[in-house]
Amino acid sequence: MTLVRTFIGVHLNAAVRDRIEALANELRRRPGGQAARWTPKGNIHLTLKFLGDVESGGLPAVYEAVAQAVVALPPFAVQVANLGCFPNARRPNIVWAGLGGELGALRALQQAIEGALEPLGHPREARAFSPHLTIARANRRASAAESAALGQTIAAYGPVALGQIAVASVSVIKSDLRPTGPIYTDLSQAPLEGRSDV
Repeated sequence: MTLVRTFIGVHLNAAVRDRIEALANELRRRPGGQAARWTPKGNIHLTLKFLGDVESGGLPAVYEAVAQAVVALPPFAVQVANLGCFPNARRPNIVWAGLGGELGALRALQQAIEGALEPLGHPREARAFSPHLTIARANRRASAAESAALGQTIAAYGPVALGQIAVASVSVIKSDLRPTGPIYTDLSQAPLEGRSDV
């Protein structure tokens, strides 16, 4: 049976992707900017759960579990703002854009998906959910000085506001790893159809 590298995520709208791309182009020209591989704007997404390799025969059960988990939840919005690094600015392995706004609703969505997929053999993530958008990853060929300069650039950048993501559906996404970077393909989409209390 074929193994499919799979994750659950939320797509961004074009306006947010364009703002992130413009910011990445600016950061690329700053000190340390060449020490990172900047994520193509079409590949930036909000990951809710990474499943890894899933047997193709087990995918329909994943689609159904995700759809059932989210259907009663109401749509909501999160703001994309500010920058940071994992694990920290001294060792910037990942450069991220942070999220704000209705984070309680986002965490409830993520936990619903975790709970729905656990009975299918996908254990809950041991680490706490840290919502973010990965906009760059460290280039392994970069020197320590270049990496440190990148971290300093990100730490000193200051506040940014990159727009709003309306979370009205989640997608089960296939990740096809290629030498030029991953290619993402939607396998299924599940809408949030609950009613807001407002």
